[in-house]
Amino acid sequence: MKRKVLVILSNRWNPAQKAHYLEIECDEEGSVLRERKLRSLPAKSIYDEVWQNDEGKMDFAASHKFSRKYGHKLQKPKT
Repeated sequence: MKRKVLVILSNRWNPAQKAHYLEIECDEEGSVLRERKLRSLPAKSIYDEVWQNDEGKMDFAASHKFSRKYGHKLQKPKT
């Protein structure tokens, strides 16, 4: 089973810096299958999980620590 994850890369030390959004598709073990940059914040809630990194690193590979955002507005509602 594949999961879609929205990754938000922001900078807490410089809030004026624009956040970057990534859509990641991964398998059930957590291996990244596909990574795609998004131009802006998505409008629909289609993601299984939402992760955020606010250390100011604007690359997924350079980031070390992510926090999961439970109940985020872009996360799919549980059925």
